[in-house]
Amino acid sequence: MYTGTLKSKSSGLKSVYRNTSLKCSGLLFLWTLNRKSSRKSSVVRRRGADGRIPVRTLDRGASSSAAAVEPTGYPGGPYDTSLLVKYEHHVARHIWFGEERGPKKELKVAGHGLKLNSRVPLALPPQMESWVSRSGLASLQRTSLNKIDTNLVSAFVERWHLETSSFHMPFGEMSITLDDVACLLHLPIRGIFWSPQDVTEELAVELAVDYLGVSQSQAQSHVRSCRGSYYKLEWLYDIFVHHRAASSWAYATRAYLLMLVGSTIFADKTFTLVEARYLLLFRDLDGCSGYSWGAAALVTLYRYLGDASMYSCKQLGGYPTLLQCWIHEYFPTVGKRGENWNPAGNCGLPRAMRWSYRQGVLKVDDLRPILDELTPTDVIWRPFEDHRAWRVFDEICLYRGCLKWGETVVPYLPDRCLRQFGYRQYVPSPPLDCMMATDIDVDWISYHQSVVDVIGSSSVATTPSEVVDGYLEWYYRVSHPRLVPPHRDAPREVPVPVYDAGPSDPDWARVSTLIRRYLRQVNAEEEDPQFSDLFEALHISRSH
Repeated sequence: MYTGTLKSKSSGLKSVYRNTSLKCSGLLFLWTLNRKSSRKSSVVRRRGADGRIPVRTLDRGASSSAAAVEPTGYPGGPYDTSLLVKYEHHVARHIWFGEERGPKKELKVAGHGLKLNSRVPLALPPQMESWVSRSGLASLQRTSLNKIDTNLVSAFVERWHLETSSFHMPFGEMSITLDDVACLLHLPIRGIFWSPQDVTEELAVELAVDYLGVSQSQAQSHVRSCRGSYYKLEWLYDIFVHHRAASSWAYATRAYLLMLVGSTIFADKTFTLVEARYLLLFRDLDGCSGYSWGAAALVTLYRYLGDASMYSCKQLGGYPTLLQCWIHEYFPTVGKRGENWNPAGNCGLPRAMRWSYRQGVLKVDDLRPILDELTPTDVIWRPFEDHRAWRVFDEICLYRGCLKWGETVVPYLPDRCLRQFGYRQYVPSPPLDCMMATDIDVDWISYHQSVVDVIGSSSVATTPSEVVDGYLEWYYRVSHPRLVPPHRDAPREVPVPVYDAGPSDPDWARVSTLIRRYLRQVNAEEEDPQFSDLFEALHISRSH
């Protein structure tokens, strides 16, 4: 946890709260210095009603030329705009003023879980099973959630920023990493990137004839109906069924694999189509195992997350199961989820299969203030340590550079979420400009130096959420800790907390969160005798 002290920048005042309870903006911050002698005091830096942290005033005796210039920025957002350069178009800027994307506050999300369950057979013919298994994609047959909690997913998308490839949480950045993909989906993360050729409608027809075994007229009719270089997922499934019955194993396998990736890691916002160019991936069924399928899934999801974080976008593509299961693993107190098995008793299945859909009762605007109030103790920072028998950590997950798939290039920046790797978080370097990257494949192959650079500036964390002194101060300057003002009708200062040591055990962290949430719901004050036992339990839980 962060245990440093931040100095107030509002007219040199310093607010230190001891033996009291601060309840502001719907969030209860508790400090009990006398109750537990080991508990540290906390300092709260305040944002003004416009969401900014005031600039330090001119010190006595300082030269007027040294006075800080009032920074430009956004109400409720960063006042140092050098990092989130696209914040002007980000959905978070609009949410602060109560402006929604449209009548529906949640995104439209492409989830193919139910259809995929009906299309994936219990067992493939041995001739197909061999190819599918060697492709590295076999796990995708069983990982999809039947349904997606669009409200939960949408609430997290609102915190994604494409400049940093990360979610901006109240306590710092987090992201979906290559290690998360490896553990959740069991996709290979090592391998080559794919650089496809352009596929016209005419070429899409030729590819279907050559590699899917359909007639010229059938292919032409179908591509024409798609109004572009696409194939329909239902059409691919029908081809798979036809060729499986005819024992045309290569055609059946290509149709099956293209339908599989089109329903999962390459799902787009049409909800029914897959790009014809992806058929090129399966021309050589014996060679398609050489791709970094994990990077492909991540690049595609990053791309769609970046699009969906913009105010004008109303849909999310990519593999939403990957995002939702990531939320379930890291945030045990947020959202509803069903659990199929306990991690300690699993038999090496992809971790995404641990979760099942449960309908949540909270809407996206209910979830926003809940996310605003999360603290580091609400996070399971390393959820996959009990999964290492089946997926050993690969140091390539600490590669800092650009990832690409096709023409899409995204920054992959593990130095911004080091706590997820067990390291102390420092102030990261500025994000990469992937538009200027020229040797991405070379950088990927020679990843060792970037790994050294990433962890060489840090050290192993002594507590799960440890950060260096000054990290939170920097973060609150360049980001937006909240999405929702505490009271729209009566704006007031928003506290910027310095987090005390809290529960490091996930079970105690959950107990702490649940007690805190209840006390907040009933507007409990620590001075109220009827809640004294609950506050005592809260303090005990936070000390573990």
